[in-house]
Amino acid sequence: MKKILFTFHLLLISLLISFNVNSQTINLKIIETSDIHGHIFPYDFVNDTMLQTSQSQISEYVKQERANKNQQVILLDNGDILQGQPVVYYYNFEKPDTKHICSQVMNYMKYDAATVGNHDIEPGHPVYDKIRKEFNFPWMAANAVDNKTNKPYFQPYTIIYRKGIKVAVLGMITPGIPHWSPENIWEGITFNDMIESAQKWMKIINEKEHPDLLVGLFHSGVDYTYGGETADTYRNENASKLVAQRVPGFDVIFAGHDHDQYNLRIKNPNNKEVILLDPECYANYVSVADITLKYDSLTNSYDKTIDGKLVDMKNYKPDHEFIKKFAFAYDEVKKYVSKPIGTFTKTIFTRDAMFGDSPFVDLIQNIQLDLTKADISFAAPLKFNATINKGEVYVRDMFNLYKFENLLYTMRLSGKEVKDYLEFSYGNWFNQMKNENDHLLKFKVDSTGKVTSLLANSFYNFSSAAGIKYTVDVSKPVGSRIKIISMSDGTPFDLNKEYKVAINSYRGNGGGGHLIEGAKINEKELPSRIITSTQKDLRYFLMKWIEQKKIISPQKLNNWSVVPQKWWQKGKEKDYQILYK
Repeated sequence: MKKILFTFHLLLISLLISFNVNSQTINLKIIETSDIHGHIFPYDFVNDTMLQTSQSQISEYVKQERANKNQQVILLDNGDILQGQPVVYYYNFEKPDTKHICSQVMNYMKYDAATVGNHDIEPGHPVYDKIRKEFNFPWMAANAVDNKTNKPYFQPYTIIYRKGIKVAVLGMITPGIPHWSPENIWEGITFNDMIESAQKWMKIINEKEHPDLLVGLFHSGVDYTYGGETADTYRNENASKLVAQRVPGFDVIFAGHDHDQYNLRIKNPNNKEVILLDPECYANYVSVADITLKYDSLTNSYDKTIDGKLVDMKNYKPDHEFIKKFAFAYDEVKKYVSKPIGTFTKTIFTRDAMFGDSPFVDLIQNIQLDLTKADISFAAPLKFNATINKGEVYVRDMFNLYKFENLLYTMRLSGKEVKDYLEFSYGNWFNQMKNENDHLLKFKVDSTGKVTSLLANSFYNFSSAAGIKYTVDVSKPVGSRIKIISMSDGTPFDLNKEYKVAINSYRGNGGGGHLIEGAKINEKELPSRIITSTQKDLRYFLMKWIEQKKIISPQKLNNWSVVPQKWWQKGKEKDYQILYK
């Protein structure tokens, strides 16, 4: 009888211990950063000004949250860390043999996992293959498949434990990269559809891991209609919401890539809620999922309460230890961007480029024509409101002159394809004006039909041409508004002739749709149209060109104009106030 009582007491104690453990409430806070784009320090290396937000503020916020003993913290990043501010450019290309500043910073901050962004692929294999080895955490992209092994090139998912809670995090990248970047930088990788990939890996994770919580970390936006795509577009660029709606099992999905803010509750196919969060960009905000988990012994699972929010980093001071630890990189890069490379005889603005021919864009056109010896050049403003001042010009100014790390192509295009390219570009750029009081620019229209102050299309797709003389008649519909008068030297322009065209790699790979939708060139044919390509990014060659010339006098080429002239002038004056009031 004593033995029976003793055994009974042991069982009772075990049950009580088990009950206490399993009935314990666990508070989990998942913090997501995304699209930081080199904003590591509270300083803008391009414009020589202080910033209100940066990764140093995020570091301070995360430290404060980790100090709260009533919760467990998981820190995730959602990509686009390797392009943006000069500090990352410097470590990508000027100091590639040193441990990258991003791996140093993110290891210091103790990230638990991260996803690869499309701009992290842009620096090329040598950069991203190296940095993923430097990270102390997994860098993921389940839908980026190695062509040799047919397995993910990056880690597909990871498991994170907190207080006995098993958290699975699936990482994916936007599949649009082949449309924007030259093949040599992503050679050997296929970017698969996100919905199909999520379905595949959800099954694997659930069967193999049996997680308590399932998180999506997707470098892909929320608006699946962006760029004219639809919910049924295969390999949709912005599929995060589609995955939430169509693939059951996710508790939280963190989005990115689109530089927008979202805090949504989405119903999945099983009519369960999925929290969808997107923290914008440049370390302005972080996404936070506050999760309470309570064990239910009847179902042998956790009851979960999940709330999402975006936290403004302007409310936090920079982490003092962070600033001190990485001061060496700050000082070195500040010295690098302060190096003078030439002198401009006048100030130039991208504001002018929104409305017509401009010295800013024409400087890029001139350099592209000079570098390639092409017949025609295409270029667009890559910043909405950039200025390069008269006087001495520095390395930092090159990041205003040319924002992205594009290569420079020379491609073969027929005269008709050149014209159709321009019809497409100006169709997205200028409104068809009914009279002189109408808008010149195409603006978004709200639900009431009122014109807003937002452009209907992305300004970096407002591509104009040099090397030819032409007019844009905004009184006419798209398809019949471009009249090419001649080549710039006065020789005839021939629709049937083949021309050498200077164009950046984003556009040359189909980015923006100018070549595919506009010029009607089959996407698979584009690589065969490339005659030459630079091995280094275009910004590097712009810098070297200015260093060689020393004195630069930016001028409008005056090779194209908008007609009717009076309509253009009045429309420009009105729309300038809307955009830059």
